Amino acid sequence: MSPKQQRGEATADLLLTSALNVYATSGQQGFTVNAVTAASGVSLGSLYHHFGSFDGLAGALYTRCTEQLFDEMIAALHRSRTARSGLRALVQAYLRFTVEHRDAALFLHASAYSGYLAARAEEIRAVKAAKLAVVADWMRARIEKGEIVPLPGPLIEVLVMGPVAEAARRWLSSTYDLDLDQAARLLPDAIWRSLRPA
Repeated sequence: MSPKQQRGEATADLLLTSALNVYATSGQQGFTVNAVTAASGVSLGSLYHHFGSFDGLAGALYTRCTEQLFDEMIAALHRSRTARSGLRALVQAYLRFTVEHRDAALFLHASAYSGYLAARAEEIRAVKAAKLAVVADWMRARIEKGEIVPLPGPLIEVLVMGPVAEAARRWLSSTYDLDLDQAARLLPDAIWRSLRPA
């Protein structure tokens, strides 16, 4: 990689990191192009050069946070030996990510339906599809072994990810009295009961 390419990657990374920090400290209302350029010290022209628009930057940040979350969940799955331990590991990885990377988790949950993601909608969809395919392959192998009840992939995704994402969302919102440690202890077995063979 040439020095120019290295500088370009460093600038893009600085913009993404600064954007997440701005979102975490100022919320959606304060998440503006001016705030990000001020926080990063990077010019507006450079931001547009790297991301095309502020929406492009927000979409790239969403993609980055999504990849981080799924990479942690997939690594946890691959360290597991059974269907039950894998589901436990996946749930706990998601909730651990929520605590350890609160800013990224908050951005993911708060931005999921934001208009500024439209600029990178296809890229976001492709990244999610690729990551979900890895999880689906892991589930499919357990279904074939008779360790998980044979349900359509999207329904398994809802049964596994739905409760975990909602627990994380409620914890992040601070308007609900939800103990995430308790969720990490209890949700895996509750989810397992919905997926184990009869």
